[in-house]
Amino acid sequence: MMYAELAARSAYSFLQGASTPDAYVHAAHAYGLSHLAIVDRDGVYGLPEAYKAARECGLELICGASITIRDQPPVTLLAENHTGWSTLCRHLTRAHRDTPKGTAQLPLECLLAQPEGLTCLLPHGWEPSQARALADAFGEHLEVLLTRRGTSHDRARARQAYRLAEALNRPVVASSEPLFHQPERRRLADTLTAIRRGRRLDQLGRSLQPNASRVLRDPQQFAEWFSDCPAAVRRTLEVAERCRFRLDELRYVYPHEVVPRGETAMSWLRTLTAEGAAQRWPQGVPTSVEAQIDHELSVIELLDFPSYFLTVHDIVRFARSRGILCQGRGSAANSAVCYALGITAVDPSQYQLLFERFISPERGEPPDIDVDFEHQRREEVIQYIYERYGRHRAAMVNNVITYRSRSAIRDVGKAFGLSLDQVDHLARRASAWRHTSAAELREHLDETELSDKSHIVQQTLEIAQQLVGLPRHVGVHSGGFVISNGPLIDLVPVEPATMEGRTVVQWDKYAIEALSFIKIDVLALGMLTAIRRSFDLIREATGRVIELHTVPREDPEVYAMFTAADTMGVFQIESRAQQSMLPRLAPACFYDLVVEVAIVRPGPIQGGMVHPYLRRRQQQEEVSYAHPDLEPILSRTLGVPLFQEQVMAMAVAVGGFTPGEADALRRAMGAWRRRGGLNELAQKLVNGMLSRGISRDFADAILEQIRGFGEYGFPESHAASFALLVYVSGWIKRHHPAAFCAALINSQPMGFYPPRALIGDAQRHGVEVRPICVMSSAWDCTLEPQPQGPPALRLGLRLIRGLHESSGVALLHARDSAPFQHLADLARRASLPTSELQLLAESGALHQLCPNRRKAVWELQGLWTDLPLFAATTRHEPVFTPRHTTPSEALATDYERVGFSLSNHPAAMAREHLRNRGMSLPTLAEASALDTRTRIQLVGLVSSRQRPGTAKGVMFIALEDETGLANLVIWPKTFQQYRKVLTQTSILGIDGQLQRQDGAWSVLVERPWAPEVEAVNVPARDFR
Repeated sequence: MMYAELAARSAYSFLQGASTPDAYVHAAHAYGLSHLAIVDRDGVYGLPEAYKAARECGLELICGASITIRDQPPVTLLAENHTGWSTLCRHLTRAHRDTPKGTAQLPLECLLAQPEGLTCLLPHGWEPSQARALADAFGEHLEVLLTRRGTSHDRARARQAYRLAEALNRPVVASSEPLFHQPERRRLADTLTAIRRGRRLDQLGRSLQPNASRVLRDPQQFAEWFSDCPAAVRRTLEVAERCRFRLDELRYVYPHEVVPRGETAMSWLRTLTAEGAAQRWPQGVPTSVEAQIDHELSVIELLDFPSYFLTVHDIVRFARSRGILCQGRGSAANSAVCYALGITAVDPSQYQLLFERFISPERGEPPDIDVDFEHQRREEVIQYIYERYGRHRAAMVNNVITYRSRSAIRDVGKAFGLSLDQVDHLARRASAWRHTSAAELREHLDETELSDKSHIVQQTLEIAQQLVGLPRHVGVHSGGFVISNGPLIDLVPVEPATMEGRTVVQWDKYAIEALSFIKIDVLALGMLTAIRRSFDLIREATGRVIELHTVPREDPEVYAMFTAADTMGVFQIESRAQQSMLPRLAPACFYDLVVEVAIVRPGPIQGGMVHPYLRRRQQQEEVSYAHPDLEPILSRTLGVPLFQEQVMAMAVAVGGFTPGEADALRRAMGAWRRRGGLNELAQKLVNGMLSRGISRDFADAILEQIRGFGEYGFPESHAASFALLVYVSGWIKRHHPAAFCAALINSQPMGFYPPRALIGDAQRHGVEVRPICVMSSAWDCTLEPQPQGPPALRLGLRLIRGLHESSGVALLHARDSAPFQHLADLARRASLPTSELQLLAESGALHQLCPNRRKAVWELQGLWTDLPLFAATTRHEPVFTPRHTTPSEALATDYERVGFSLSNHPAAMAREHLRNRGMSLPTLAEASALDTRTRIQLVGLVSSRQRPGTAKGVMFIALEDETGLANLVIWPKTFQQYRKVLTQTSILGIDGQLQRQDGAWSVLVERPWAPEVEAVNVPARDFR
């Protein structure tokens, strides 16, 4: 007997269902079922995933949800038609509106007031007296669920269901209420219960599943399971036939109010584009550009997307009206229209970027424009969008956080009762991403006290592997916005985000894409904040007004600085890996920066493309092409594919792909960790290349590169947008180093290096750095003019750890009225709490009022500052003059209070101590001048530690002293032997061998050691 499952709960019920929606769909299709309902708890998060799978296999997906009712048992609602879907979305929106994130409660009266278009299923737990109001509201669209658990309580459950059905005069309908699609997933379902409740499995008792009865069944099993009530089985198909709504009925309409009266969206877009082009090309728009703009506008008109471009233009216009720096990136940089509208900053006509990569009639899909805004002011833009369109029409995109290997091991290990230390041992040996297998983990267990013979450890690894990839919780997309012409809550439920003032739809970016909703990405970028702050500081110091498009281009001094790897703080090329690459690549023009941004990425590295490109660039190897048809595609990168667009073009040219299949490959590269499907397409490409006579080695390299692109790879247009910020930030660093350093510090948190490293770098570039001072410092770092030479950098109060900005503002307001005369005057007029006054003293910020820090602390502790009547009066305690702090004490206090010291450096003190004991230790600057293969001993402060996945276990450490930084290379064997000292030591000594390659230098570590010195505890930037 055929049936329809009406109440399957998937993993998108978050720590309840143990199978993904597509797994349910494929299992139902294999069983021959015609209909399946996914009804997750308080949400429709997983329905788009189920919809895609159902569309592919021809299954009819019923859309619904299980909703928590306030002070009552839950109900399951199924959408019968479009009205029912809108009603369901509104109910879910209301249920989440006034509850903490991750919970929902719908008042029963709301459900009773709006039953239109819905079938209501009453699960076990409802009493006739409770349910009569629902029966009155839903009438013939109310059903009573009959379920079984394979226990002695089943007869009582059945009696209760039939009694309820009789009292309401409604039929019963059968369901297994599945939590998983295969019986083997029961253990995972129990583990999820333990994780959800925060308890061990052995503490849950009857809360665990008694058996595997809550599984999706084939028709024969289902009929046997409900053999005594065939009418309830037949009723499932009657209800299923009634629920005809499908997600492809949704008609998303983009808003139109960005069009002024008397204009159409297309005419207004043409007008704005023409005005913008005249500004971008003041000497006249080139004929080729005019043709490109006309072509793009015709495609935009054909696909009916003008309102989308106008909306993005409106958002960018608002940001610029507020002085917020912004720039479009990604494939939008391929568009001359976006460039003319001021959305992007890279002229696509100069770099032969393909508009079809962004939008094309063949794909017919909505464009995807990503715009970066200053990270400290993006919230202004977000709130403008809410205000402009209303919260009933605009919401941010959801982000589903899934389990990766480490998080799965940690949660499962706790559920199985492993100690925190044991869980930590296992988790640290897993990849940070999601593809570490149980077998791979077992290979490392002999390194710990855990044994792979342990039954609990075995189970932990097995269940954790099943858990990897399943949804854990939801967050907010980094910046995606959905805006609709009508109420958004008629299309998708909207719920509050954790962050106040934000709301999100229940679907993520993949779901939005599958259902052809249009998304705008409003992203945050710290470097834009730093650049804008730099421009402001330069204008204040020199009167010169600079903007992104007016920075002098192709400055040879900037490229010389890049080639020397002098790039601390420069966008994208400040990491040690990039600094090692720069002397070898020796960038001399803008396109070289485009390559530089893209080449130190998992895609080119995994594909083995880096070294061939460098050899060809250095003319050590002849430029050649694996196939003549590849020359037009690869000529700009010397025959070596570096960008995603090139791989897509290669797929069509020599891989036998259609343009649509090539675009599917692009999508798979961007989403394979979440969705999978990449390997099949990549292997098809390899087979196509082999059939056209391309060598196996080249084809395999492309395969590895595609996998690397899936990890993190840049399209060429994205790299070009970022390369512009590389050049601009480099130009500021080269010509205005004080402003650059101040802006970077004022923009924290951002970037790769802490303020101490940025300040040291500025000093090495001749910048005079002045200390924090309550008499001169502002909250931010500022520039102070000098009679001769460039301005000095005055450090700001923001650098004092623990000092609140409100306190800094109060202090500055008091100082503006009159300079402080002494400590009591400051304490009285600034009205700061004693704890923050003490911070000022310990950081040295009061040195002009009291040079002795200890004495300043002592005097401040002797003031009554807590009671208004006695504010800033002394307690007349005995006169006491404490001794001055020693250099080591001052250094420790500086690092504790502000994170650096202008008077000394921990590495310098350690080196001096060791030299006094007879060791010959050069500074890092002195070491950089030594010959290659020189045996060397160094000591320094660990600035960062990295073990990138593409480095095959090699560890890199950035070692810092007062003269600069050095890159340490640690082979896997050395890392395993000296793991503790390499990962836990702040001041590190090493014995090693100096290496040079193409102007870049590093030290191959042979033996690390911990110097026996009084160390300052300075946290490093580890493994990020």
